[in-house]
Amino acid sequence: MKLNRRTFLAGMAAATGAMMVPCSRARAAASKDSYATLIDLTRCDGCSGEEVPLCVGACRTACTPKFPEPDPAKLKDYWPQPFHEDWSGRRDITDRLTPYNWSYVQRVSVDVDGRRKEVAIPRRCMHCDNPPCVKLCPFGTNKKTPEGPVHIDPDLCFGGAKCRTVCPWHVPQRQAGVGIYTHLDPLPVGGGVMYKCDLCRDRLALGEQPACLAACPRQAMHLGTRREIEALADDLVARCQGHLYGRTENGGTSTFYVSPVPFEELDRALLEQAEDPKKVMRLHQPENLLERHTVLAKAALVAPVAGAVGAFAATVIKNRDDEK
Repeated sequence: MKLNRRTFLAGMAAATGAMMVPCSRARAAASKDSYATLIDLTRCDGCSGEEVPLCVGACRTACTPKFPEPDPAKLKDYWPQPFHEDWSGRRDITDRLTPYNWSYVQRVSVDVDGRRKEVAIPRRCMHCDNPPCVKLCPFGTNKKTPEGPVHIDPDLCFGGAKCRTVCPWHVPQRQAGVGIYTHLDPLPVGGGVMYKCDLCRDRLALGEQPACLAACPRQAMHLGTRREIEALADDLVARCQGHLYGRTENGGTSTFYVSPVPFEELDRALLEQAEDPKKVMRLHQPENLLERHTVLAKAALVAPVAGAVGAFAATVIKNRDDEK
């Protein structure tokens, strides 16, 4: 990449501006009128009999245009680390989150009143009210919209994976060989682009339901305003003497689960029945890292510097394209 005096000065100006932006504490963008979803585990059966749950299949179909298409020549190790994450040859995986699979269904067996019960749990991004991934993203590419969804801008993401590190459920997944990082290789500032569920923002903008909800044959998923979904969840909990997950976890989320089984039991069973417990997407009660002052202090120091690098890179690449 050619770096002349004009692009260098422009990049440094953008970097200086980025470093001057204060790192204030992010608060929830959600409101009572923002979107929220309810997943009813009393109704979901994981589409028993189907090779792929219908919600998962619909998600993959709707999101295929957003999936990464890496340049094979750019699939290099994350300098100076001797590895890179490439899922492009494993696009058919549907039993975990990947850059090509943004939702999946966990299945777990638990004892309820002396009887064995199979529970199916659709999983995807929780779309937190005060998401650490947004606040602690060094490049500002994660955003929480007033409508509710948390999304990642693939055109600006460096794939540093800090969002995955601070997410209690480790939702975002990384694909190498794509994104702005490929123009800066081998600078140690990232490694591709992070991908995850964006709650079908494009469909919501058209007044349509997210693809997974529209495909559910048992009406186990519901979309509405935060006010409506909270009321629906509370009513369902009262009627089935069930349990609620999502209202307070990680500071609150825009995704609510109602289960006939306590979530502590589901979480314990998920860990016990997993081949590798470290890879389990849990149903625990995580601490929101934004409540820890030491983490915030470190983020305040790192974000302006990393943001400066990102602003500089974006400006250099834009000017290079303009010259072409």
